[in-house]
Amino acid sequence: METRLFQSGNLSFEYLDSWEVEKANTSNNPDCIATLSKGENNLLNLVTFPTHTNLEEYKEFMEKCIVDDGGVILNSDFTSIASMDAIKLHGNIKTPEITFDIHTYVFIENGNIYIFELRTVDYSSGVIKEYDDLISSFKLE
Repeated sequence: METRLFQSGNLSFEYLDSWEVEKANTSNNPDCIATLSKGENNLLNLVTFPTHTNLEEYKEFMEKCIVDDGGVILNSDFTSIASMDAIKLHGNIKTPEITFDIHTYVFIENGNIYIFELRTVDYSSGVIKEYDDLISSFKLE
């Protein structure tokens, strides 16, 4: 498989050509700048907006939101990836229609927050590896 480059403003990342860039859903989320899918089981959204929060505060906020939505936090840590500090969160959410895992990376740089959120019902390690590789290629210029 080959990689492709996604670029928007000052950010970029590489993704495998098995992922499709979709039209970003700005009607429901005006801060969404990228949506990628891989089949019907994997949807990745990237949102960015100005923020005054920090990683510690945002980690608590994310965890509370998932739990309040009836989800379960499976893992939530601070990490370093793509030469930046980040939050790495893995949760599971059950709705009447579907059960899915949510994998999130959050970066806060220069007063902006960047949130990569993968929602997947594909529990194979291959999809998660591709997602982690995509995150590892994330750059701000």
